[in-house]
Amino acid sequence: MTSTAITSTATDELSELERARLDFQQQLLEAELLVETGVPGLYGRSGVFEDIVDGIDRVVVAAGPGRAATRLRFPPVFPRTSFERTDYIASFPHLTGAVNTFAGSNAEHAELLAARSKGEAWDPWLEPADTVLVSAACHPAYSRYTGTLREGGELLDVLGYCFRHEPAVDPARMQAFRMHEFVRIGTENDAAQHRDSWVERGLEVLDSLGLDATAVPANDPFFGRAGRMLAVNQRTENLKTELTVRLYGDLDDGTAVVSCNCHREHFGETFEIHTADGEVAHSACVGFGMERIALALLRTHGLDVDRWPAPVRDRLFP
Repeated sequence: MTSTAITSTATDELSELERARLDFQQQLLEAELLVETGVPGLYGRSGVFEDIVDGIDRVVVAAGPGRAATRLRFPPVFPRTSFERTDYIASFPHLTGAVNTFAGSNAEHAELLAARSKGEAWDPWLEPADTVLVSAACHPAYSRYTGTLREGGELLDVLGYCFRHEPAVDPARMQAFRMHEFVRIGTENDAAQHRDSWVERGLEVLDSLGLDATAVPANDPFFGRAGRMLAVNQRTENLKTELTVRLYGDLDDGTAVVSCNCHREHFGETFEIHTADGEVAHSACVGFGMERIALALLRTHGLDVDRWPAPVRDRLFP
């Protein structure tokens, strides 16, 4: 039994949806497509799984803006100062991951080791570092554009690992995952057109992979009482559309594999970005969830990649 497996007694208390999620997780682990780490929602990936992700990325890039976009790649951590400017901690404190490290003396290190040898917590001897885990692949990019944008604004191609503290049995809800995002920074019209154009284009990408996806209005998981109001506003103003695939049939409303978002002036204000005509810049992004699309393919076409439909294989592995 894996360390994240649920006991038979607990399994009896699971809903039908929870059972389906657990069953899919165990199938993936037994097929060695995902690798157990002992922490819920945190997995290693096999070579086959990575081949699928690489294939998905080729398809996504082919549908993207190509050389018209500035290609940026960032590490999975970024400066705490930039993180604070995103305002993510205000809306999603429950998803945030910050880096702490030891910066003490020899005496303090001895105290840490003594506590550790007694099985006690050693975290009190750590203090915040200058870095925070990236929560959305585009977040490290905005500080680069503080000031006035060039005429026509910016179009970005960003791929990177993201972290969100959502420990879960559902393999589609990973704590560490990759997003490939196409980001537009410019006028209000630039941002809105970018988001709207990618809803249909994203559906075409998923359809080409044999996935039955649906575009649905959505909201982010904002925290707390104020967050509920933000979520209502986000839906009312149609700022977020998710492309979902039903991994578990009719047991739920589907799993988001692509997200198309309008940020309005949020990042323009917090990072002091202005258009060439002096207005606060708007931004929008479309994010393709690499692992989630891979899981949707495995759930739809089966765990044996060699038996997938030929048109899908040809798209992924030319």
